[in-house]
Amino acid sequence: MPKTSARLLALLSLLQARRDWPGRLLAERLEVSPRTVRRDVDRLRELGYPILAFKGPEGGYRLDAGASLPPLLFDDDQAVALAVALGTAATTGAGIGEGAARALTTVRQVMPARLRHRVDALGVTAVERTGGPPRPQADPRVLLALSSAVHAGEVLRFGYSPAYAPSADGAAGAAAPVRRVEPHHLVTWGGRWYLVAWDLEREDWRTFRADRIDPRTPTGPRFPPREVPGGDVAAFVAARFQGSEEPGAWPCRGEVVLDAPAREVAGHVRDGIVEEYGAGRCRVVLGAWSWAGLAAELGRFDVAIEVVRPDELRDAFARLGRRFSAAAEKGGPPSPRTAAGASGRGPG
Repeated sequence: MPKTSARLLALLSLLQARRDWPGRLLAERLEVSPRTVRRDVDRLRELGYPILAFKGPEGGYRLDAGASLPPLLFDDDQAVALAVALGTAATTGAGIGEGAARALTTVRQVMPARLRHRVDALGVTAVERTGGPPRPQADPRVLLALSSAVHAGEVLRFGYSPAYAPSADGAAGAAAPVRRVEPHHLVTWGGRWYLVAWDLEREDWRTFRADRIDPRTPTGPRFPPREVPGGDVAAFVAARFQGSEEPGAWPCRGEVVLDAPAREVAGHVRDGIVEEYGAGRCRVVLGAWSWAGLAAELGRFDVAIEVVRPDELRDAFARLGRRFSAAAEKGGPPSPRTAAGASGRGPG
């Protein structure tokens, strides 16, 4: 049986995880008797935690909400999870990196020494994307406004800035158009935040980048909830970013046979099918934004390729072949390293 202090933390963690806990189930989870659970509940009440008891065949306990709730306590696993989440918050695209860093410092200071050493040993370093333009960060206040509108089920008005370059004099250009939507979900994808909503003017589902949204107040009337196509918001968003209206489908999808074993190909194919196709060969079914993009994706394996279907993929390989041949003919003389490799006089 764990010590009383550790058991109290575990009990408090369970009470915070769900609304109602039958006493019998709490006793099983804590591996103690129902009588011990009652005593531990009384101890938490003495510390100021408002725990209510409910009667019935499955009588149990509930942690009630209250303005005078004492400071939250975390067990070891919760504290480490919180530290990792705060340490990687800068990569979420939510514009909360500085606040998360300060919060992590505060949380670390109140941790016991043994737990602080455990967190420090993790050595979490958040590495953001390098190269290219900086990724826009969503304003945390905007995210809160969007989340509140989603939760309340109220029509949202906002200015939406398209992706355009500023004019030569540095002006931002024309005022952002105002959109009226029924907000349904706030999601993250590829380090950016998006609002999934029903556009009232276009009468269709749309995804809006949160870093381009300027919410207007007040919000509009409440609306009855709709279901996203397919019923799964994650599948719906993934399909939209694949350029398809159908969840899990790419607009261009083809089948080829590669002159390489499946075990060497499978680890490099996402959202596709790889299976054995005779000795040293494999069958690959894969999708992409365009036929040229699909041909280039398959060409990176640098092995013989047999196109099974469709003709659009075969035509794309032909176009890329002509384009690559032209690029090779227009290139300058080979570099010394390339020449050495061609003649067998490589380094070393």
